[in-house]
Amino acid sequence: MLGWALTFLIVALIAAALGFTGIAGTASSIAQILFLVFLVLFVVAMVARAVRGKPPV
Repeated sequence: MLGWALTFLIVALIAAALGFTGIAGTASSIAQILFLVFLVLFVVAMVARAVRGKPPV
């Protein structure tokens, strides 16, 4: 998930550098959404691991 977010971020930066503002904005929005999904899933995984009694990594 984080890899896809970084990929879309790179696409957004390249598109912005080349002047494709519509594509850059869309790719940036997708990257933000994927990063937020990654963060939520990461927190859920850490809480689930803590509830099971395993120490954090």
